[in-house]
Amino acid sequence: MKNFLLIFCVIALLVSCKSKNKADAVKETRTSGTLKILVDESVGPIVQNQIDIFSLDYPDAKFQTTVKPEEKLLPAFLNDSVRVIVLPRLLTKAEEKYYNQRNIKINSSRFAIDGIALITNQGNIDSTITVKEVIDILQGKKSEKKLVFDNAYSSTFQYFKELAKINQFPATGVYSKNSSKEVIKLIAEDKNFIGILGVNWIADQNTEASQYLSQIKVLGVKNLKGEVGDDQFYKPTQDNLINGVYPFLRNINIIDCEGRDGLGTGFATWLRSQRGQLIVLKSGLGPHKLMPRELHLTK
Repeated sequence: MKNFLLIFCVIALLVSCKSKNKADAVKETRTSGTLKILVDESVGPIVQNQIDIFSLDYPDAKFQTTVKPEEKLLPAFLNDSVRVIVLPRLLTKAEEKYYNQRNIKINSSRFAIDGIALITNQGNIDSTITVKEVIDILQGKKSEKKLVFDNAYSSTFQYFKELAKINQFPATGVYSKNSSKEVIKLIAEDKNFIGILGVNWIADQNTEASQYLSQIKVLGVKNLKGEVGDDQFYKPTQDNLINGVYPFLRNINIIDCEGRDGLGTGFATWLRSQRGQLIVLKSGLGPHKLMPRELHLTK
């Protein structure tokens, strides 16, 4: 009888544990489960804002986020370790082939318009710069101005290499730090540099670098002759991002290669929904689409 009771208790315990494990396991849906996602550091603040609100709306959704410069993220994405990534650009044809060869569909969705801001110390006399001046510095032409990037492996670094049509930057005049926060801190303390970083780092007052924002100013930029924005100096304000007159624009995209309808699909859809787009508007970036205003009429 004692043996029977012992066996019964063991079986009951196993059944209880199994039931508990089933209850603990969250089913993967568009609003629940766990999503591994890679995020380019230059657009980190806006993505984190979206994740925070999405998680409040859907508490069964969990995110495992890796935030690094673009070139540090791509190996994990292309070797199939993580299949969802947020970049301020689309995949190249060469990058797409890694998934095309395995017949995995690539879903890319723009959800915001970002700008690359040029910042300097509040005490600096200069308040404007031209695109030509920036290109001249990148091409090694003599200049008293010095540029500092967020990271040597960042998407902003790559953006300006393509802009200046160069393979590498000159030995002098162009420098890099390890993060956007480090750039902001340097500019706040040193008048000799012009910092280059994603505008959402200075538009969002809640970033970890916000304590330095009062000590910096954003430069107005005039585009090359014949290009949009060549008529005057424009700052990366929300209106100028939306209207496309600020010279250094780029789209923020979520790229989903999971190959299934799950949390990655749900999050991508939500980013372009009214809720997600209102968060973009509040952040100071350009939304993918403008939300219609609600009119409250009173009798």
